[in-house]
Amino acid sequence: MAKKGKRYLEALKKYDSLKEYPLDEALSVLKDIAYAKYDETVEVHMRLGVDPKHSDQIVRGSVSLPKGTGKTVRVLVFAKGEKVKEAEDAGADYVGADDLAQKIAKEGWLDFDKVIATPDMMGVVGKLGKILGPRGLMPNPKIGTVTFDVGDAVKRSKAGEIEFRVDKTANIHAGVGKKSFENEALKENIVVLYDAIMKAKPASSKGKYIKSMYLATTHSPSVRVSVQSI
Repeated sequence: MAKKGKRYLEALKKYDSLKEYPLDEALSVLKDIAYAKYDETVEVHMRLGVDPKHSDQIVRGSVSLPKGTGKTVRVLVFAKGEKVKEAEDAGADYVGADDLAQKIAKEGWLDFDKVIATPDMMGVVGKLGKILGPRGLMPNPKIGTVTFDVGDAVKRSKAGEIEFRVDKTANIHAGVGKKSFENEALKENIVVLYDAIMKAKPASSKGKYIKSMYLATTHSPSVRVSVQSI
């Protein structure tokens, strides 16, 4: 385990790291212990009662955060024909087809945060699976990034739509805003994310679904949240 810095250790002394705090109080504690001098991302970390080894217990989806993420999202769209203009009019940063695929495959170009594709472009995009997949950028119809309604998908991405997916250790990690956000704005985003994860609960999941929940900023210690308070 990496050695923690002095400011991190000082932050740990300001609160009880073993206590479960109601969401409102947890946000106040988090603001108090966050020590970085830049506007850090506020993160939610959830441990789920699922077994990701089983395909029917994979928890994933997307949700639009009502207060946005505080980040500028660079959107790339794979499309052709009239869908090119639709994507551009909606605010896509990059729109193309084989030309963009070649740039990614041959030049290692990855200056984007979200990839959307029309279904007829998946033959081209599918070849980029080994590059986009590990980075969480591969378009998927289950989360609305493979669609002919590219205009709506681009607008949602720009407005604060995020994706979530349980990892191999049954945890979900998601950014829900910036440290500079008002507590009420962060709370609103967190509740919407929580509701989306609850709705994504697999039918095969037994027992306690959300085992634990923590808040942290990019560099701060984590604050445990009482799930019952949400």
